[in-house]
Amino acid sequence: MSFGGEVADWWATAVSRIEPDLIELRGEPVQDLIGRIGFAEMIWLMLRGERPDPRRAALLEAALVSSVDHGPHAPSIAAARMAITCGVGLNNAVATGVNLLGDVHGGAGEQCVELLEEVVRDGDAAAVVARRRARDRYLPGFGHRFHTRDPRRDPLLRLVTDATAEGVVAGTHLRAALEVEELIAPVPMNIDGATAVVYAELGFPPPLARGLFVLSRSVGILAHAWEEAGQGRRNKGPIPPSILPTWL
Repeated sequence: MSFGGEVADWWATAVSRIEPDLIELRGEPVQDLIGRIGFAEMIWLMLRGERPDPRRAALLEAALVSSVDHGPHAPSIAAARMAITCGVGLNNAVATGVNLLGDVHGGAGEQCVELLEEVVRDGDAAAVVARRRARDRYLPGFGHRFHTRDPRRDPLLRLVTDATAEGVVAGTHLRAALEVEELIAPVPMNIDGATAVVYAELGFPPPLARGLFVLSRSVGILAHAWEEAGQGRRNKGPIPPSILPTWL
C-alpha cells in the first residue's frame, strides 16, 4: 500500500464522499436530496445508510418532535441559558446544554430500550422487573417527577399501535413496555419510555436512542439559549440574586 493510500484509509468512511464538485451522503448526491427529503428521513439515511419508508419516517419524526423541550427546570436548558449570559457564543451555550445529557438527565431512553430488549429476549416481564427492582426501585422510562401522566405518552403509543396494526413495525417492544407498565401500575410510562418504544420498534440500538434524544433536545436548547441572549442579562446564576444560598 502506498503512503497516500494509507493516509486515505485512515479516515475511510461510508457516511459521506467529498471530492471537488462532488458531495455524496450515503452514496446519494446532495443535490438530489435537497428539497426532496425531510430532516427525519435524512437522520435515518445518515445513521442507517438507507432511506426509510414514509410510515417509519413519520414515527421517527414524531418521537423527535416529542422530546424537543421540557422547560428551563431541565438542567440542560437551564445550563444553556446561563452559559449564553456569560458571553460565550451560541454554539458554546448549546454545547453546554448538550454536555449535561448524561445517564441521569438524558440517558433514560437508552436505558429503557435496554430494558425492553431484555423483556423481549427473556419473554417474562415479571421476572425482568423483579430482577431490576432488586437492584434499583427505579425503572427507566416509567414515572415522572412533574407529570402524573406524561402528556406525550398517549399520542406516541397510539402511533406505534396503529403502525403495528398495519404491519409497519412488529409491536414486540410496545407489548413489552405495556406489560411492564401494567406490572408497576399506577406508575405510567413517561416520554423516555414512549420514545424508547418508537426507537426500539424502528430498530435503533440503545446508544442511538440517546443520540436521537440529543438531536431532539438540541432544538429546545438552541431556542432557550437564543431567547436568553435577547433578554440582556449578564452572568445569570442558577438562583435570583435576591435569594441567598443556605449556609451550612
